[in-house]
Amino acid sequence: MTKKIRVLIADDHTMVRQGLSQICDAEADLEVIGQAANGEEACRLADRLHPHVVIMDINMPVLDGVQATQRITAAYPEMGVIILTMYRQDEHVFEAIKAGARAYLLKEADSDELLSAIRAVAAGEALLDPAIAHKIIDEFRRLLESAAGRGGTFTPLTPRDLDILRLVAQGMDNNAIAGRLFLSEKTVRNRLSGIFEALHVSNRTQAALYALRKGLARLDDAESDPSET
Repeated sequence: MTKKIRVLIADDHTMVRQGLSQICDAEADLEVIGQAANGEEACRLADRLHPHVVIMDINMPVLDGVQATQRITAAYPEMGVIILTMYRQDEHVFEAIKAGARAYLLKEADSDELLSAIRAVAAGEALLDPAIAHKIIDEFRRLLESAAGRGGTFTPLTPRDLDILRLVAQGMDNNAIAGRLFLSEKTVRNRLSGIFEALHVSNRTQAALYALRKGLARLDDAESDPSET
């Protein structure tokens, strides 16, 4: 029997929690093991129930979703947190990623997108909603131009690593990246492991942000099509 993915839902709106629970419970490989109405309760349930994936809203009472994410991922790095929110502002996106979230989805996403994100995060992947993925590229651009203006120098990854990093920032999973770059999925996984180690980060989204923040990717790399190289 296939082991089910254990899901914890944290949202301060009862109807949202119930709706998400119904979506998950309709899937044979998912099991909702708990629901929390605030960030503090989410942390307590995560500690007691040990879910594989936590679906987390940002705007919650007592303890907000970003703070709860930081506490959960610090205590349990193996737990994958999906931020599911209406907020698409830069500060929310970047704060959530810094806190350790592996995925960031908008509440306008359909159920199939959510289910794909749950399974991807449970498998150790990371995912960004396409509607906000461009913010990563924009932040890369701003930081790189700022560093260049100060005479900063960069130590780039290999060109192929940078190709992979750019596609990660666009929200692609390993299978999609492999298809785009004509690589095996195993090769993509291995290269990502090397990127994580080189950047001292723990997941794909943090790697993309960190690389650009530290000048490890060039602007022309971020905007070129790796399939043309």
